[in-house]
Amino acid sequence: MRRNPARFQEEKDFHAKDMKLWKGLFPYILPQWRGLSLAIVLSFIVTATSLAIPRLVQVGMDDHILNESLSVAERFQGLSLVAAVFLGVILVGFVTNFFQVVTLEWTGQRIMHALRQGLFQHVVKLDLSFFQNQPVGRLVTRLTNDIQNMYEMFTSVIVTLFNDGVRLVGILAIMFWMNWRLSLVLCAIFPILFVITVVFGRLSRDAFRRIRTHLAEINSYVQETIWGMSVIQIFLREREAHREFRKLNDRYYDSAMYQVKIFGIFMPVIEVMSSVAMALIIWYGGGEIIRQHMTLGELTAFISYIRLFFQPLRELSQKYSIVQSALASAERIFQLLETKDRLPVAEHPLKDFPVRGDIRFENVSFRYAEEHPVLRQVSFHVAPGKTLAIVGATGSGKTTIINLLERFYDPWEGRITIDGVDLRTMDEHWLRDLVGLVMQEVFIIPGTIRENILLDGKLEGLDLESILELSQLNSLLKHLPEGLETRVGEGGMDLSAGEKQLLAFARVLARNPRILVLDEATANVDTETEMLIERAIQAALSSRTSLVIAHRLSTIRRADRILVLDQGRIVEEGTHEDLMRLNGVYHHLQSLHDGKGLRLSGGGPEESSP
Repeated sequence: MRRNPARFQEEKDFHAKDMKLWKGLFPYILPQWRGLSLAIVLSFIVTATSLAIPRLVQVGMDDHILNESLSVAERFQGLSLVAAVFLGVILVGFVTNFFQVVTLEWTGQRIMHALRQGLFQHVVKLDLSFFQNQPVGRLVTRLTNDIQNMYEMFTSVIVTLFNDGVRLVGILAIMFWMNWRLSLVLCAIFPILFVITVVFGRLSRDAFRRIRTHLAEINSYVQETIWGMSVIQIFLREREAHREFRKLNDRYYDSAMYQVKIFGIFMPVIEVMSSVAMALIIWYGGGEIIRQHMTLGELTAFISYIRLFFQPLRELSQKYSIVQSALASAERIFQLLETKDRLPVAEHPLKDFPVRGDIRFENVSFRYAEEHPVLRQVSFHVAPGKTLAIVGATGSGKTTIINLLERFYDPWEGRITIDGVDLRTMDEHWLRDLVGLVMQEVFIIPGTIRENILLDGKLEGLDLESILELSQLNSLLKHLPEGLETRVGEGGMDLSAGEKQLLAFARVLARNPRILVLDEATANVDTETEMLIERAIQAALSSRTSLVIAHRLSTIRRADRILVLDQGRIVEEGTHEDLMRLNGVYHHLQSLHDGKGLRLSGGGPEESSP
């Protein structure tokens, strides 16, 4: 299993500005302004309590412990009052900090809930070409790991950094008020701190970009490997799969170690700067005490404020790692949110008009990639209530016609109409409700058979018994003790390929579409199930306009007309008997498969996007 690094390249090249990211987050943050405002107000109280403690120590030392002008009793009395205020400040800080944490958790959860919902709603509306070029692991990472990183930033960093910013400003203001000369000495190291922080920020952001990219590659590879485990084991590719995973894991390890080295350098540098600042304060402040320009209490308070000043910087490595990881994740999230659906939407899409089911393809050409045309000037007409069968070799363009009719893609040239109305002017959801599709591969959701038939559970006034009978699914339910409530899919019973097909017919009949499309719906089933499916097809095709990508001769003969595709062009057209008399492509296809289940084309996947 070879990896394609280009699939992840746009992720590496997307470097958004921080302000752009915050602007993108604003619509999700704004509805929670009450919680954030409360957290900010509480942060002022928390900061005030922390800044008051060194000042109380100074008052206790200068006004009471070292104040020899007062009696011993007065000094003890004053010191007791200071201690009581000290204890009260600590209690206020504790209670305020508790409510701030609770508020932040509540607000962060609501913000991330809205962001996760918005991201998922955006993803499910993107056109199929987007998903065909995206590793599944990357999308999973966006909706899980990256959202979690954003949550951690909101709950444990944003207001904390605000607290630290207010604290740093408060400390500087208090120190300048206490002794502006000593404060200017401290300011001498600020330019160095600023340069260190900027360099560290750039390096750490790059490191987290690498980590997010390599993690997405690992997630994608693990998902693809597990999905294709049967193929890996059948062809004895376990060692190669392990080697490939080890390469991906090694790259992730290297990027993580690069990040560790950056933080390993940053922390000691901050410690050195803290020690230098402390040495300067002690040297200059000690001289001020000797010259009696400063009290010992003031120097003690200064030292405490210096420790408080560098405490956020010491913790910056952890906080910065969360912020940079979250911003790297935000880049990935908004890259995905900025991905636009390629299919244009009409300004006033049409829907809810009477439909007879008249289908026309008018000079339709299409290609998944510029250099690989799939359909070339295809034109045909299906009258209301008629059935058109489409046959051809694998890659001839059969499934592409179905994709265009469902408007998973738009044609590059020409147009497709239903009752004379261009598909591009119709409401997309209404169109797909109008055109029922039964595919060869049936998606089963983890749940009951009833849930798999109804899917959204909003089909009211439905005669489910009749649908089960028409789809031949009742024969299966008779052997199940729980009937419609039998759980299937993950954690439930497994259905055979034929049983899945019957379930797919029940889904379509439950929606009663005016147009029905069968995309190789009778492939890969046993003879007994084939008989049931044939009956289900008869019920499904009744009185509906139908397009059938056919394998079985019985299905083809039931069609009113047959199209034969070859390399994206219609090469033959007519009834079964007419085409057999032509002795052309259709006759050749039947001859190739004569005696092999009367199938006219391969049962594997149809042409797809590269």
